[in-house]
Amino acid sequence: MNILVINCGSSSLKYQLIDSANEKVLAKGLCERIGIDGSCISHTPAGGSKVKEEIPMPDHVAAVNAVISKLTDATVGVVKSLEEIDAVGHRIVHGGEKFATSVVIDDEVIAAIEEVSDLAPLHNPANLIGIRSCQKLMPGVPQVAVFDTAFHQTMPKKAYLYGLPYEYYEKYKVRRYGFHGTSHDYVSNRIAEIFGQKREDMKIIVCHLGNGASVSAVDGGKCVDTSMGLTPLEGLIMGTRSGDMDPAIIGFLAQKEGKSAEEIINICNKKSGVLGLSGGLSSDFRDLGNAAEEGNEMAATALEAWSYRVAKYIGAYVAAMNGVDVIVFTAGVGENNVTARAQVMGYLGYLGVTMNEDANTIRGEEVEISTEDSTTKVWVVPTDEEMAIARATESLVG
Repeated sequence: MNILVINCGSSSLKYQLIDSANEKVLAKGLCERIGIDGSCISHTPAGGSKVKEEIPMPDHVAAVNAVISKLTDATVGVVKSLEEIDAVGHRIVHGGEKFATSVVIDDEVIAAIEEVSDLAPLHNPANLIGIRSCQKLMPGVPQVAVFDTAFHQTMPKKAYLYGLPYEYYEKYKVRRYGFHGTSHDYVSNRIAEIFGQKREDMKIIVCHLGNGASVSAVDGGKCVDTSMGLTPLEGLIMGTRSGDMDPAIIGFLAQKEGKSAEEIINICNKKSGVLGLSGGLSSDFRDLGNAAEEGNEMAATALEAWSYRVAKYIGAYVAAMNGVDVIVFTAGVGENNVTARAQVMGYLGYLGVTMNEDANTIRGEEVEISTEDSTTKVWVVPTDEEMAIARATESLVG
C-alpha cells in the first residue's frame, strides 16, 4: 500500500510517499514558510531531481494541496490520482499518558490530542491542522497518529515522576514524557538487527543528536528512561534550548530582567543552548566547529559543554541499566558531525571504549566507530522516522 507520511510543524510540512510492500520511498519533500511570504515546496521523486517552486501557502490546507499536486503532477508526480494513496501517517509530538501506541485517528483521538496541546503548544496544534487538512482533501482515507511520546510510556514511575507534590501529577499530569520516541524506537530496533539479537536481550543507549536532542535508555526492549521531560526543554544542551538547569533561574532572571516567566522560558527555548553559549554566533554545529578551529573560545566552550552533557547522560543511563551493550549516535549531528562524536567518545574510556578514528570520518551511514577490542560498542545508525511512521500505519490499516 502507498502511505503518505506527514510531519507538520508550525510553518512547515515534511512528507514522504512510501510503498510499504517494498519500503521504497516514491517521493519526498518539504513545504516551507507556510503562512509567511515566500512560501515554497521542494519535491524529489524517486530517481529524479529535486524541484523547488514558490507557491502561495497561506495555511496547512494549502500546503497539503500543494503536496498532492506534486505527487500527482504529470511530470514530477509518482501517482496518477489520490485514489492511489491508501493511508496517511501523522507524526504527533505529544500524546500525554493516553497513548502508549499508535492509533487510527477518529474524533475521540483528535479530542484527546487537543486536550494535551498545552503540553506541546508549538507542535500539537500544527499536527492537528495537518490531520484536518488531510481529512478535508482525502475524505475516507484512513489516517494514523504516531506519537513522539509513545515509546517512552514504558518508563517506570521512579523515572518519570518529578520531586514535586504528587498532587501536581494527579491534577495536571506533570511528569517526564520524553520525545523523539519514533527515532529512539527505530534506531534501537535497527541496532539489535545489526547485532543479530533481539532488542529484548540488549541494553542500548540511543543518542538522538540534532538541533533538538535527547538520550534514551532501552533495556529489555523497553525505554526505561529518557532525557527530555514534560516538554522538549529538559535534558541535553541543544541548538537553542538550555536543557537542564536550576529552576530558580527562571524567577531570578525574570526579576533581574523585568520579564515574565513566560518570556524567560521563551529565551530558554529559542535563544539558549549552543546558540546562547556561543554569544549568539550560531546554533549550527558546523558553524561552531569552524569558529572553534579559528580560535573562537566561546564557540569551543559551547561545544565542550554540549558534549559533556551528552556524556553525563550516557553515564547516568549506564547506571540506570546496570550496564550497556551498545551506544548509538543518530540524527543530524550524531550521524554527520565527526568532531562532536569524538568529543563525546573521549569521556567513555571507563566503558572500555576506544574510537576508530578512520571509521569516525564516515558520515550518514551505518558504521561502528569503536575499535574491535572495545568492551562497549559505539555505532552510528541513521534514523528514519518517516519509515517508522509508515510501518506503524501499515500495521494498523494494512
